This record gives sequence, structure tokens and C-alpha cells, in this order.
Amino acid sequence: MKKVGIFYHPKVEATLIKAKELAEYISSKRVSVWICSAWEKEEAADLLHGTELVLTIGGDGTIFRAVQAVIPQMTPITGINLGKLGFMTELDAEEALEKLPALLDAEGWIDERAMLQVEIMSIGQEPRIYHALNDIVVARGDIAHVIRIDINIDGNYMTTFKADGVILATATGSTGYAMAAGGPVLYPGSKDMLLVPVAPHLTSISPLVLSGTSVIELHVNTYHMATLGVDGHINLPLSSDDVVTVRQSQYKARFWRIRTEDFFYSCLEDKLKGKQGGTGRKS
Repeated sequence: MKKVGIFYHPKVEATLIKAKELAEYISSKRVSVWICSAWEKEEAADLLHGTELVLTIGGDGTIFRAVQAVIPQMTPITGINLGKLGFMTELDAEEALEKLPALLDAEGWIDERAMLQVEIMSIGQEPRIYHALNDIVVARGDIAHVIRIDINIDGNYMTTFKADGVILATATGSTGYAMAAGGPVLYPGSKDMLLVPVAPHLTSISPLVLSGTSVIELHVNTYHMATLGVDGHINLPLSSDDVVTVRQSQYKARFWRIRTEDFFYSCLEDKLKGKQGGTGRKS
């Protein structure tokens, strides 16, 4: 590799320290390297030109911000965990330096993940488009009242949820908020989507697995302000009569992996129990 980038979490000092340590090693191998806060998407845009690999140091949130930053280039990402859980991270901080030579020699394989595109239509405003690796959440705002969300799938009315919210998740997001709300875990390479209501009132509809080709429209009906969350860090206000349309994104998130392809399953139980650096072995 000729150029590597490193994103760190600006609120966690240890991530910058680790970033500098790794950058020093990478430079010693005559590879160009840059360091940037994962929260500085605009600053990263120029740095990303020609970058062959991005390392993230933090947790899953840092990875989600990095994915937003690399669009539309889809530069491969390897996550280094200095967070609390790290479902998406590939390495623990303690082993990162040891594994760097393999990454710089381009050993390993590409793990490609489906993403979602969300379009927000509000009366009197231009459409706004965002992309998500994890999930898109339409939910009530600060006032503790349920909202009504009419659900259309591929142009056909399905139901109206009277609920705290509705989650649309990718396979990647299936182990996050969607799972906490009762949704299933999808295998990482799946292009399917999950539709999961949050605390629905008087409904028997369970979480749904939808085709990756589906187009889902959520019509917001509320007397109070609602919100739209994209990957947990883009948060936008929604008003009654706003329409949120979700479909599979044209972009993919790409991750450079050096562990075996079955590692997701071998460490899943440990990850679900909140253990970092799951090995897949029972203790």
C-alpha cells in the first residue's frame, strides 16, 4: 500500500495517542499516512484522494462516521477497537501494531456490506438524501407521546404503527437497536432489510425481513415533533406529513478483514454478552 488514513474519536484522548503510534510505524515503512478526526468529514474529503486503506480507532460509532466520510469512494476500512463493544471492528487496540504488517501487505479479504439510502420529503423543501450503514430510525421527539407512521412497501399500504418509532436496519444494523427492539440477526452479507417497530401499541405485526429491492415509505402523522436518525449521529427534525423513503443505497461499505470469514459467527455470542475481542471460544 502507498497511502493509509487514520480516523480517531476526538472525544477519547487514547484514540489519538494510538493513531500517532500507528502512523509512526506506517511512515517507517515508507507508506504515506494521514490522521483526521472522524467528526471532520469535510476535512477528510481532500485527504482521502488516493487512500487505499482507512483505519478507524474507537468503536462502531467511529466506523459509521468513517463510512459517511469515504462515500462515494468506498475506500476499505479496518476498525481498531478502543470503544465499549466493537461489533464492526476487526482488531483490538493491543494487537493492532502486530497485525499492521499484514494489512500493509494487503493480506486478507474484502467484506462488502449493503447500505440504505433515505430521502426526506417535506412540504416546501428540496428533498434531502442520506446514506446509512447501520440503520434509519423515525421516532418521537422530546415529548413522550407516540407518533403515527403509515407504512407503504413497494407502493402498497401495509399498516399504520402507533409507536415510539420504526427502525429500518441493514444486516450490519441487525445487531444494534433493531435487535434490542426484538428484531432478528441477519448474516453480514445479506442485502435484506429489517423493519422493526419500537414499542408499538395495539398491533400484532412482528419485525419484518424485507427484500433488498424493496422501497419503503414512512408517512409521519404527529401533533408533536418527530425525529429522523441516520446511523445514530445524523439527527433531523420531522413534522407531520413528512415522507421518509428508504431503499438500498447504490453505495457499499467495504471492510478489509484479516480474520477468517467465519469470525462473525464464532465471536457472536461473546459480542452479544458485551465482551470485547471475542475469540469464539467458551471460557
